[in-house]
Amino acid sequence: MTETYDPKTFKALTFHDKVPAFRDGSDTPRAYLERCLETIAEREPVVKAYVTLNEDGAREAADASSARYKDGRPLSAIDGLPISIKDLLETKDMPTQMGCEAYAGNFPKNDNAAVWALRESGAVVLGKTVTAELGGSHPGATTNPFDTTRTPGGSSSGSAAAVASRMVPAAIGTQVGGSIIRPAAYCGNVALKPTQGGINRGERQATSMSTHGVHAGCIEDMWQTAIEIAQRAGGDRGCLGLFGPATPPAAVMPERLIVLETAGWAVLDDDSKVAFEGLLENLQQAGVTLLRRADHPLVEKLEQAVVDAPGITGNITPWENRWAQRNLVNLKEEFVSERAKATLAKAEAMSPDDYRAALLARDSAQRCHAAIGNLADAMITLSCPGPAPLWPGDIQGQPLAPRPTGDAIFNTASSMLFAPCVTMPLMSVSGMPVGAQVMGQQHQDARMTALARWIMDQIAPVAVG
Repeated sequence: MTETYDPKTFKALTFHDKVPAFRDGSDTPRAYLERCLETIAEREPVVKAYVTLNEDGAREAADASSARYKDGRPLSAIDGLPISIKDLLETKDMPTQMGCEAYAGNFPKNDNAAVWALRESGAVVLGKTVTAELGGSHPGATTNPFDTTRTPGGSSSGSAAAVASRMVPAAIGTQVGGSIIRPAAYCGNVALKPTQGGINRGERQATSMSTHGVHAGCIEDMWQTAIEIAQRAGGDRGCLGLFGPATPPAAVMPERLIVLETAGWAVLDDDSKVAFEGLLENLQQAGVTLLRRADHPLVEKLEQAVVDAPGITGNITPWENRWAQRNLVNLKEEFVSERAKATLAKAEAMSPDDYRAALLARDSAQRCHAAIGNLADAMITLSCPGPAPLWPGDIQGQPLAPRPTGDAIFNTASSMLFAPCVTMPLMSVSGMPVGAQVMGQQHQDARMTALARWIMDQIAPVAVG
């Protein structure tokens, strides 16, 4: 154990509130970066959030930012923001090895579209964070910042842990099933998983449910980072992209929230249920009306439509990845994990009709989701099924653990629905973070951010155990 987590007292690293000091000269982006590097030097040996650091390049970028503030001409509201990039995304100044030995030394020397946009906005790209292998379930070396015996979640493991450890104020992650929201929840971060296609994925367009998103220490830095990227790089091809105000949306009180159970409710531990029910009670006391599945037939229909979200997403994505991963295994089988090969074998056992059935189920669920749009401001549910699980590592001679980075059971619904969601660090169970998320209709990213901002400002966190 390295640090007990309490949502009432934990202070994350933030950036937006330091900008006035950059403008008046009492602080500089270079000094801010050096403080981040000091924290990395202190915590990285245990947390292991990074694959690569580019300290020289970051210092050069921070010096350029400091000069712009001195001249009164910063490029954006995140000029000088130290940020780290999940090691699935290409960066021109650091290798992109995807958590996979088969890509060891891979260095295409290109920038992903989102990385390009960050540089254009003056952000300081500091390092590449650990990803589970190929964005899947085989874990890297990163540990949970609040308990080194537990997983930080995945696949955006290092991005979540770097923010939670106060190494950087923001980091980029990606999600197909639960790879942004779950690790953020396990590590006590806020995070935005945008509407599908909201942030340009650049070279990573292979799968139909993958999204880029932002981990941060606060709502303001989360939104500002996301919108600065989107204003420059737009969304995925054929998508409208993330849109909303150029500054963080003002807090908005929700009048009514739908409590979405998903399949996760059946596997949720008792303490986490108590914590979540306590949070819901706090919302009700603040004047928010809650609508549950027994209260309206359309809510019940949506619950039924997403109950197999883990299975539906677990068929769609492996099928879409199968040919690229088969080619990789054919070339470098000894450098690909048994977990990844098992996922590939599952995909290769599927037929086109299996894939079509999963797509039809996804489409049906999206129609059910659209039908509840006028019933409430948003849905609220947990972001993870309790605290991050213990992860001692694989044991030789025993079957591989099926979910070593935790269960995405509360996340696959939003991925399948293409829905924007924001996770909020509002609960702790036995001294570990547990997140709650608000989820909206497609393209309501700004509204979900506004609702989350109000909830975090006005609703008391809950600690159990």
